[in-house]
Formats: sequence, structure tokens, C-alpha cells
Amino acid sequence: MPDLDLEVVSAGAEPDTLIPILNFRVRITEREGHRVDSISLRCQIMVQATRRTYAPGEQEALLDLFGQPSRWGTTLKTMLWTHASTDVVGFVGSTETIVPVPCTHDLTITAGKYFFALEEGEIPLMFQFSGTIFWRDEEGSLQVAPIPWSKESAFRLPVATWRALMQEHDPDSAWLCLRRDTVDRLNRYKAHSGVPGWDEALIRLLAASDGHAAIASKAQ
Repeated sequence: MPDLDLEVVSAGAEPDTLIPILNFRVRITEREGHRVDSISLRCQIMVQATRRTYAPGEQEALLDLFGQPSRWGTTLKTMLWTHASTDVVGFVGSTETIVPVPCTHDLTITAGKYFFALEEGEIPLMFQFSGTIFWRDEEGSLQVAPIPWSKESAFRLPVATWRALMQEHDPDSAWLCLRRDTVDRLNRYKAHSGVPGWDEALIRLLAASDGHAAIASKAQ
């Protein structure tokens, strides 16, 4: 039965796509000398949030996810980023394949919030592999075997790589999903206030909120 080693060796942006996609290059080595006909490869990608330090600005941006840094000993945990899959063509010995992973700037998604909060450094990822191996035995008969869940590979994705991908597809932007009634209220406010766009309407509302907070603080 084949025994695979799987290692994520690099990551880069897929060019000329409608949505942002990161391509993770995976090196696959078969250690028992079998010919592999193909692999249906799946992976679950986890963010190992405890395996890096955070600058003060990052800590503030992550309050919504993990609370106050004083509590991070219990609240900072590994979390699921996404699932991905690809088909690997036949090989003997070793090969490399690309696992494409669609990315998002959607701040309603936990991983999106986390990535958006990071300023520099690396994102500690863990790829947990599964799937099916199709291979030939010594008589040339086709065999099928599962990839054990114990197969995994750590990879540290540079924050700069992710930010460059987002900047290419959505320059200086992020996505925020709101309830329809909230959008209706914002639209009415924008229309009655005479501001030309959504950014301007939200900036005006935030400025008003900051002003009320400053008055309340002085009153105390």
C-alpha cells in the first residue's frame, strides 16, 4: 500500500481570476515504490492562531474575535479557515501539485476578520490531508486506498502575500454583509443627508458617534 509524505512548500496568487485565489504548492512523495495512478486530494486548512505574536494594533483589531488580550490564554484558539481539493495525476516517486484556495475579504467570516486584522509577519496554517489514492499492485491491478487523517503539513503564509492578493482584487476595500433593514436605514440616511456614497455616509455617522463619546467622557 502506498505511503505518502505531503508537504506544502509555497504559496502564490493565481493570475487573471475574477475572484482572489491562492495557489498552495504541495510536494507529494510515495515512499514504498508503488506507481500512483491518481489521487483525489482533499485538505482541511486550519489557522493556528496561538503560534504567533500580535502587535498592539493587531490585538485591538482582534478584540471582536478573541476579546481582551488578557484573556487570550483561553480564548485564542486554532480555527478552521476552509476546505480545498484537487486531483493529482499519476506519478512514480514524487510530484508536485497545486491546491487552489479561494480567498475573501468578507468581514462576517471568522477567517476573513482574522486575516484582515494582521499587519505583518506570517499566518500559521496547518493542512490536514485526506482523500483517495488509486494505485497499481505488483500484478498491475488497480487498487484504492484512503489517505490517513494523520497526514498533515504546517505552512507559514506571509501576511504580505495575502494582503497583495486582496489589494490586487479589491484595492483598499473590504466586504461587510449587513441585514436588509440596516441597509434600508443607511440608504434613507444617505439620501436625506445628501452624501454621495456609502463610505461618506458611514464616515459621517462614525464621526457623530465619536463626538457623542467625547462629550460623554468629558461629562464624567
